[in-house]
Amino acid sequence: MQTTVNKSNMLFCDYYKQWISVYKEGAIRPVTMNKYNMAHNWLIKLIPDLIISDLDRITYQKLLNDYAAEHERQTTMDFHHHLKCAILDAVDEGLILHDPTRKAIIKGKPPREKKPKYLNQYELHKLLDDLNLSEEINLDWLILLIAKTGMRFSEALALTPKDFDLSRQLLSVSKTWDYKGEGGFLPTKNESSVRKIPLDWQTVIQFAELIKHLPEDKPIFVKKKIYNSTVNHLLARHCRNAAVPIISVHGLRHTHASLLLFAGVSIASVARRLGHSNITTTQKTYLHIIQELESKDIDIIMRSLSNLNS
Repeated sequence: MQTTVNKSNMLFCDYYKQWISVYKEGAIRPVTMNKYNMAHNWLIKLIPDLIISDLDRITYQKLLNDYAAEHERQTTMDFHHHLKCAILDAVDEGLILHDPTRKAIIKGKPPREKKPKYLNQYELHKLLDDLNLSEEINLDWLILLIAKTGMRFSEALALTPKDFDLSRQLLSVSKTWDYKGEGGFLPTKNESSVRKIPLDWQTVIQFAELIKHLPEDKPIFVKKKIYNSTVNHLLARHCRNAAVPIISVHGLRHTHASLLLFAGVSIASVARRLGHSNITTTQKTYLHIIQELESKDIDIIMRSLSNLNS
């Protein structure tokens, strides 16, 4: 009983830090862990002296409102989700009487103007024409490979020569590269991310020549510390040269998926190629494209029906 009383007098930010350590440390990817730690930093900034037993609906809503004053609505929603699990555990422990997150209102600053996320087929051709595809591996080859496979940046960085099954025209994705940390191989984002991606014959021929003298188990694109921003700057320069919208490296992944969907490839096949854990993720990410394709489908359906004789 004494322990509960002491816990009830804990600062909420201390309880949250302890909760992260017990339930999340070692169980989630470092990138996700950073998000929980960032949420903890904001608690220290916004409610450093709040006792856990004093956390009620009004106090929690004020916390969300203060956070929302400096963040977009989606970011505030993420902050809310990162806190909610810990708060519900505190309710279960009897440290908080009622769920303060119930009926929480999520606010936020208006979203910034969205940059283009992907290129159309003509724009992609123009971009790829501007790449400097030399006789040795360089970052332009990385851009080409991501555009042709839809891999995540960290997956492409982790590729070694033995991941290329050239005779079967397959590329194995089984790991990622820790470019945000100290380097080295890491597991994939999820089990579905472990996959074999079919390659076109032209890419097979190109990479067969490029990797034939490289060490089998060493990443082909990583020679020293590599940053996402470096490749994004390089890609932006090529986009400007080609007079196409400037996209990010992740935008190449969106471009790849978009072209497949517009070409009539099924959502299930696109999801597998991208390494999504389920089709729902693909549907949510590319909802605007799917809706556009559905509009075209309706036109086809109507034309087909009008040709039927009664």
